[in-house]
Order: sequence, then structure tokens, then C-alpha cells
Amino acid sequence: MMDAMKQRRAKVCMLTSVHIPFDGRVFHKEACSLAKAGYDVVLIARHDKEESVCGVRIVPLPKPRNRLHRMTVVLSRLYRLAVRENADVYHFHDPELMIVGLLLKLGGKKVIWDVHEHYPNAILDKYYLARPLRRTVSTLFDWFERTVARFYDYVIYTTPFVGARYQRMKVRSGRIENYPIIELSKVFERNPQDKIIYLGAMSKIRGLIEVIEAFSQVARRHPSWELYLVGSSRPQTFEQEMKEAAARRGVEASVKFIEWVPYKEKERLSSQASMGVITYLPYSNNTSCLPNKLFDYMLVGLPVIASDFPLYREIVEPNRCGILVDPSKPEEIARAMEYLIEHPQEARQMGDNGRRAVLEKYNWEKETERLLHIYDAVLRAKRDE
Repeated sequence: MMDAMKQRRAKVCMLTSVHIPFDGRVFHKEACSLAKAGYDVVLIARHDKEESVCGVRIVPLPKPRNRLHRMTVVLSRLYRLAVRENADVYHFHDPELMIVGLLLKLGGKKVIWDVHEHYPNAILDKYYLARPLRRTVSTLFDWFERTVARFYDYVIYTTPFVGARYQRMKVRSGRIENYPIIELSKVFERNPQDKIIYLGAMSKIRGLIEVIEAFSQVARRHPSWELYLVGSSRPQTFEQEMKEAAARRGVEASVKFIEWVPYKEKERLSSQASMGVITYLPYSNNTSCLPNKLFDYMLVGLPVIASDFPLYREIVEPNRCGILVDPSKPEEIARAMEYLIEHPQEARQMGDNGRRAVLEKYNWEKETERLLHIYDAVLRAKRDE
């Protein structure tokens, strides 16, 4: 087995039924890093054609008609495509693919489960589940994951809080944070304008109504400023709810909505802003994970206004890169916005501090080493079989 592995590149098959093919973590960070390191990488994901990008061959999945179609017909299609690839390692990213990972493992394959968040907590906040069902579904998922996770060869997690679950399960696991890619930030020069930006998925529990209320208070004294909300709404009707909130407060002309943009385009938009907002409300999953956008803001030199959660505090306070607020209080968010507007030199220093912190420690280039070490360990075990 060892001689055979040496004679060819090890083949990795990444699987996702939820994420877009060019997702920041799945494609730009993990898949591309593995391809650059010499692995033969295939990504099975929702796409309209088969193509190779950055050394990664993308095998398309059909676009699901709805959630049920995705978790039945599309999932079955994904499994058949995965088996056909006959890879050395399968690396899956979505909880609904846990059964696929188990079947591949029972078929003799090496399997890595990439955990993006604390899923039992995330289920408690799912808008599409009736409230009385959420606790039951969360408990059932927790039981199922504890049952099957021990079969996988490795579990990758993002934060210590999330990782504690897998350490208690006594499964082989390790932490890879979702830090930004430094080289992407070199494309755009900072050109700060009178803009406040929010990047990412938008939902009620992410505090966007409170942000709009806060901005309306700021706009009375600083009418040239604009609020940019960049991303897709969950559910889609939430965008209309935000627009109505802006209209009621008389700032509809100053609140700009931009649909989802490619990973690299986020850098350009951020480079034109003067501060980044991440004031998630204190729901279970929000307090247990560190959003990518915190580090994306820091990388381009934006001072951040962030929720005063313990995980956020561990980043913002020691690096002096922003202001922590109670996300449920629009007046407190507004005070932070006004402080950064009225103290531009201090705001710039916070931005510089954040960028320095990312360049020195919170970057994907350092996480790549951990990813490659995990793959070395998994493949070494395969060779020894």
C-alpha cells in the first residue's frame, strides 16, 4: 500500500450539498491549499458545469428544488458521484452528509468530518423549524452525531467551544480556524469612504434590525454616511422586513442592499468602508462560534463594532481593534458608530491593530500547516493498514 501511494498523488474528494462551489472555507482555503500541496482534489458541489479551477476539479450537483429534494434526491446523487471518484480521503462539510460519510467509511474509505459550527446549538435557532420541535431535533442530532462520529478518521472543528464536544466524545479531532487568506487582501488598497458595512448572511438573530435602528440615529447627525448590507437574507422575506424598517426610520435611501458577491469581491467592498459591524444577538450558536467576517474586517484594516460575547472579547480587547457593545441595544451600537466617525485617527489605529493581528497570527496561511498535518496523519494511517 505504501509503495502504491508513493507512485501517485493521493486523491481527495470534498463533498458539500449546501455550500456554493467557490465557498471561502471549502474551496478557496481547504481545496485550493490541498491542490497547491500536490493532492489530486475533486470537489462535488452545486454547480452548473464540470470544470477545473486552481487545480481543483469541480463535479456538479443539480440545484435542489427545495430542502427535502436536497436531502433526498441530491444527497443520493452526491453519494453515487463520490463512490465513482474512488478517492483516498473523503472530506465532507455538511451535517446532512453524515450518513454519506458513514457509508463511505463502512466501504473502507478514509473520512474527515469538517464541523463549521456547534450544530445542536444551531438547530435551536433554525427559523424553518417550529419552535416546539427545535429542542427535540437538536437532542436527536446530538445523539446521532455522537453515535457516528467515532467511525470517522478525523473531525475538524473551528473554535475551542465547538471542539470541546468532540474531545468529550474522545474522537480524533483538531482545530482549524476559518481565518482569512492574506494574499487576497493585497489586491485592493484601502480607500475608506463614509460607509459602514455588514458582510454575510442576514437574519433576524444576526441583529440587522438593531443595526438599522442604530444607523438611523447616526444618520441624523452624519447624513453623508451610508450603511451597506452585503449578503443573502434567510429567509428571503427578511430583506423586505429590513427595507421596511429602514423606511420607517427615514433612512431607506442610505441603506444599500447588495446580494451575495464572490469571495474576492468582499475584499473590494470592505476596502471602501470605514468600519465593519458584527452585532449578532445572543442566541446559542452566535455565542459559541467566531464568524469569518470578524477577521475579514480586520484583514482590510476596518475597526470593528462587535457583540460583547466572550469569544469576540478574546479577539477584540487584547488586539485593540474595535468596540464591544450590547447587540440588543441600538443606542449603544449607535454610540460606537458615532465614536468611530468622530475619532478618525483612533478608528484608523484600531484598523491598523486588527490588520497587524491578522498578518501575524489570525491568517489562513498558518492554518494551512495544520490542515496538511491532519492529511499526513490520516494518509499515514491508510498506508499502515
